[in-house]
Amino acid sequence: FRGFAAADINRLLLRVGNISLIFQFTQIKTASGQIFKTDITAVIACLLRDFDRFCLTHFPEENTLTKELCLAWATKKDTEGNNTLRNRMMPVREFARYLNRNGEAAYILPPDIARKDAPYAPYIYTEAEILAIWDVFDHLKPRGGFPVRQFVIPAMIKLMYCCGLRPSEARRLHVDDVDLDIGRLNIMESKQHRSRIVMMADDVTKMLSDCNAVVTSAMPEREPFFPNSEGGFYGKRGLEKTFRLVLKKAGVTGTGRRSPRLYDFRHTFATHRLYHWMNEGKDLNVMIPYLSAYMGHAQLSDTYYYIHLVPGLLEEMSGFTFSSAEAFLPEVGNDE
Repeated sequence: FRGFAAADINRLLLRVGNISLIFQFTQIKTASGQIFKTDITAVIACLLRDFDRFCLTHFPEENTLTKELCLAWATKKDTEGNNTLRNRMMPVREFARYLNRNGEAAYILPPDIARKDAPYAPYIYTEAEILAIWDVFDHLKPRGGFPVRQFVIPAMIKLMYCCGLRPSEARRLHVDDVDLDIGRLNIMESKQHRSRIVMMADDVTKMLSDCNAVVTSAMPEREPFFPNSEGGFYGKRGLEKTFRLVLKKAGVTGTGRRSPRLYDFRHTFATHRLYHWMNEGKDLNVMIPYLSAYMGHAQLSDTYYYIHLVPGLLEEMSGFTFSSAEAFLPEVGNDE
């Protein structure tokens, strides 16, 4: 078994005997739209390159994908979760199938070699916790080279909760996507390439207008509505790092092993909106389709997944008892 080392996709040639097949494999996958829902170069250059290095280190004389070799690759690392292991197995399994179709001997890793992790239980923030988080954000300090930090980050995260946006949707907003005259957001090419219009409440529009006025004075030619210190789009890791520090200062620890996430604001938005409608006596069968469209869902079950009946919080915000509210929502899977 001899491997490839170059990052360029055109040079990633995994040799089985005298036949180079990895390039053809990636081309077929690309043409059929089945290339693992992410960037082709990242998948090939990272996952298959790591696999190749593993083979060269541990099985330097092997020239086929044997069961022993593949099962050794499938050994779970100490720092690895089940989902990460599954993702690491996928390209190797697909490549083995491709080799089989081309008459080459190759062991195919069984699909159940790593079970999928239990779905993450979203954290639903209480209204008091949200106010505590907002208070910390309102006292955020500027940093050298980024004088508008204390305006950009709070407005971006508050928007996630106020409009139920995915964190990536808020981070990727362009200046041209935000119409502050009528309070409209154009969410372009989001999950599953769906776009939608999100209308904002007057106070949310004013918050963004105030933020925009300050940021525009400092970065008049910017493309992102919420720029980072270099004028580019905010990255996921940097924003999450700041958010974790804010949670700690606000005293919001969540429950269980995992801390609350930015994405949980989207779940909280849907849940709080339902509670308010219940308290107002609204017909949920009429209102939930509006919520579904607002959040950009293709079907109602996607929206039900975001709504959670939280004992204590439910009674406080909706006026309903937990047992009586359970009848409102069907059980759904964890698709999104």
